[in-house]
Amino acid sequence: MILVAGGTGRLGTEVVHRLVSRGVAVRVLTRDLARATHVAGPLVEVVHADVRDALSLEPVMEGITTVVSAVHGFAGPGGVTPASVDRDGNANLVGAASAAHASVVLLSIVGASPQHPMELIQMKAAAEANLRGSTTGWTIVRATAFVELWLELITGSAGRSGRPLIFGRGDNPINFVSVDDVAAVVEMAVVDPTLRGQVLEVGGPQNLTLNDLAALAQQRPGSSDKAPRHLPRPVLRAVAASGRVAGSVIARQAAMALVMDTTDMTFDAEPLHATHPHLPFTTVSGCSPGGRTAPRTTQ
Repeated sequence: MILVAGGTGRLGTEVVHRLVSRGVAVRVLTRDLARATHVAGPLVEVVHADVRDALSLEPVMEGITTVVSAVHGFAGPGGVTPASVDRDGNANLVGAASAAHASVVLLSIVGASPQHPMELIQMKAAAEANLRGSTTGWTIVRATAFVELWLELITGSAGRSGRPLIFGRGDNPINFVSVDDVAAVVEMAVVDPTLRGQVLEVGGPQNLTLNDLAALAQQRPGSSDKAPRHLPRPVLRAVAASGRVAGSVIARQAAMALVMDTTDMTFDAEPLHATHPHLPFTTVSGCSPGGRTAPRTTQ
């Protein structure tokens, strides 16, 4: 049986669907059972636990062969933080998996480094280091920015004005990847034990600016063609600084926006697909904000 922590989220849901379609039994770990109704099914068992509470993880490991960690603490209810979830929570998961002799597939981010300017990515790097130093078998899947999430944010920000809100100048190229493409790599990592001890980096075929993404979003039926609004960098810096001590979600969002507006976030996704040509390779135009409805392309 496979344990999916974060199995009710955007990526975790896709991973659960893919594993179940293979006939694989899945145990979904969640802090809120009400959020798991959309993944319920004959091969899915939903359990209540919190990765921040190591003791709560012990009983859910029975019969588990592989743990998939798709959790993140960037935002969410209950005062979660990247440190409490991405670093410490993943450490708890790895400890529980090691005790149960289960392997771990960890979801991380392209560019993970202790020196990265974004706290979330620093904590992902800490999770990677802890996993590599553990006694359990491991595979790390690093992904770029989820295009469905950003299309959803840009579309939702338009509001009544019809003008999407872009944080910063929006002219910095960023690699965007489809959630389903990432889920396909996670599925592969789960079912192929020869991938243990490897880091798989997955991205999309396009590097686009947020202005480019807004223009694509506005080409969809019912969208406005009005020019996007922009939240200037000085405002973002002020918001990021004002909440830094408290570690508020708003402060983290502003800090992330500054990084995405000023840091090289391009990525060459070809190497993984050259090695594994069966994996989907979805263009931004083939994605939808809701996910699981758009056609997929492969190379």
